[in-house]
Amino acid sequence: MRIRYDRERCVGSGACAFTLPEIFDQDEDDGRVLVLVERPGAEHRKAIEDVAASCPVLALSVEDD
Repeated sequence: MRIRYDRERCVGSGACAFTLPEIFDQDEDDGRVLVLVERPGAEHRKAIEDVAASCPVLALSVEDD
């Protein structure tokens, strides 16, 4: 599994970083998403899919390797 993200689309709402701080963070300069772990373990899949689905601009997605 791999997290895909579009920093240009990101509006910095912070929902991802607030919900899964071990996976996501926000850039201190512009507030946009930073992915700390691009290839997290399968145990995180459901939570990451939920965060991606709740992103207000759909800047996150999950794909299989």
